[in-house]
Amino acid sequence: MAHIVIMGAGIGGLPAAYDFRDVLGREHDITVINSSDHFSFTPSNPWVAVGWRSRKDITFPMAGYLAKKDIKLIAQPVSEMKPDENTLVLQDGSAVKYDYLVIATGPKLAFEEVEGLGPHGGHTHSVCTTDHAEKAYAAWQEFVKDPGPLIVGAVQGASCFGPAYETALIYATDLRKRKIRDKVPMTFVTSEPYIGHLGLGGVGDSKGMMESELRQNHIKWVCNAKVTKVEAGKMFVAEHNDKGEVIKEHELPFKYSMMLPAFKGIDPVMKVGEDLVNPRGFVKVDAFQRNPKWHNIYSVGVCIAIPPVETTPVPTGTPKTGYMIESMVSATAHNIKNALEGKEPDEKGTWNAICLADMGDTGVAFVAMPQIPPRNVSWMKKGKWVHMAKVAFEKYFINKMKKGSSEPLFEKYVLKALGIERLK
Repeated sequence: MAHIVIMGAGIGGLPAAYDFRDVLGREHDITVINSSDHFSFTPSNPWVAVGWRSRKDITFPMAGYLAKKDIKLIAQPVSEMKPDENTLVLQDGSAVKYDYLVIATGPKLAFEEVEGLGPHGGHTHSVCTTDHAEKAYAAWQEFVKDPGPLIVGAVQGASCFGPAYETALIYATDLRKRKIRDKVPMTFVTSEPYIGHLGLGGVGDSKGMMESELRQNHIKWVCNAKVTKVEAGKMFVAEHNDKGEVIKEHELPFKYSMMLPAFKGIDPVMKVGEDLVNPRGFVKVDAFQRNPKWHNIYSVGVCIAIPPVETTPVPTGTPKTGYMIESMVSATAHNIKNALEGKEPDEKGTWNAICLADMGDTGVAFVAMPQIPPRNVSWMKKGKWVHMAKVAFEKYFINKMKKGSSEPLFEKYVLKALGIERLK
């Protein structure tokens, strides 16, 4: 009997626990270690930031649901990893031994890399966590009483640009509903080399489509932007050309701002060093989701190391979308099963990107297969159906997690609905 430990219980970690139980059976022990005892559906945070969702709509306590699958939950942070000893040290000083470890922690939010950034002592808001989104909504309620300039975007090194576009356009929709859109000049500030790059080198005509969407919503933009510092009511932005040279310095006033930070690895993972992680603290994995040195350590989701799709004048990272994470989880479950049976790993994750991006009352769906160009499929569509699909996705995923199901959502439903066959 083996003990499989999963660090993290987000949209990668919690599905992994259920998938492992279904694939490995009941004869092995599975433990989930997470800093909170609640699951939170992170993709809905932009809706929380305008009050279209509340915490109770997108979170739930996990212990009871995991117990039904005979999965143990430890709700406290890991303070230290000892991979040579197959041991995790928890915040209270206790130790957890494992036979196989799956790191699914998500990222650490690197607000400290830009002076004045972030909701903790800084001057900008975030939708990266539900706590942040709730704080953003509290400030939003005050902002709409006395509106002014609004800045939304993603700083240098960010790798998840979709939520920035979503939040900007959701804010614009909410302001129109309140009939105060005319009182709010909006600017989108991004490290992307062009609008619609998305960290993917563009998908289909994402550049033209997203530029058109921002124009129609009267949102100005600054690309190739490096945010040098943020002060109360003012953002300092260095705009670069294609050679990476500064061509303009902006001092942008704002009364409210939501800026996504760069990501890096969480502290206990990063402290293990270069055998486990890259310089940013993201976990190194091979094609089978295993760490090259410690073959009993796997990793899935946002915390794994993936190189940028291309070099950009201002650093941009590569996003990890739902389909990618789902395929990483599935591959890991099968490869651990192989290892338990004395076999070599043979299942690889699918490096394709699929995203449903809400824009308030409409939305954009994009598919990039493979993620790095040239692609077999490069597809992007806009319509109200995307907004409805994202609402349905939220409700389906949360219900799926409560049921303890490992059903492959993207494989079974999303690709089929889009009329796209699975591509490796």
